[in-house]
Amino acid sequence: MSGERVIKLKTPLIPQAIADLHVGDTVLLSGIIHTARDAAHKRMLEALETGAMLPFPLRGEIIYYAGPSPAPPGRPIGSIGPTTSYRMDRFAPRLIEAGLRGMIGKGERSLEVAEACQRFGAVYLAAAGGAAALLARSVTSAGVVAYEDLGTEAVRRLEIEDMPLIVALDIHGGDIYRQGRERYRR
Repeated sequence: MSGERVIKLKTPLIPQAIADLHVGDTVLLSGIIHTARDAAHKRMLEALETGAMLPFPLRGEIIYYAGPSPAPPGRPIGSIGPTTSYRMDRFAPRLIEAGLRGMIGKGERSLEVAEACQRFGAVYLAAAGGAAALLARSVTSAGVVAYEDLGTEAVRRLEIEDMPLIVALDIHGGDIYRQGRERYRR
C-alpha cells in the first residue's frame, strides 16, 4: 500500500488511468458520477437482464453508493455520505462486466467484486464514513435521472470537483482491507 500518492482523476475512467491506480493512493476525483443504492441496483440489473435501457451508459462510469439528504438553500445537494458497499456486492460483478469502471462506498467488498475488478478493469474507491457534509462540498451540481419514486435512493447525476477518496480495490489484486489486516497481524 503506497498511501503516499495523490492523483487527480477525471471521469469517465479510461483503462490507463485505472491501471495506474494502486491500493492506498489518494484520489481527488472530478467529473460526472451517478448515485445508486440497493433498490436502484436491483432495477439496473433487471434492465440489463431484459435488454431494457439503463438510466445511464455504464461504460467508464462510476457509481457512488449514496443517498443524499435534501439540499439546503444555495447548495446543489445535502450531506452525501457513503453507504455500506457490501449490500451492492450481489449486483456489482454484473455491472462491472457491463462496463462500470468505478464504485465509491465504504467498507469491505466480496471476493467476487475484487475478482471482477481485476478481470474487467475496475476500481473501488473508499469515501470517509462520517464525512457526509465534507463530501457534499465536492458536488457542484446534482439532479435525479432515474427511479424518482425511490426518493433518496433515486439515481442522481452528480458533477463533482476534487472529491477526496482512497483506492481500496485495484486491478492488480490489491485490497486495502485485507492488506491492512495482514499488516496489523505482523
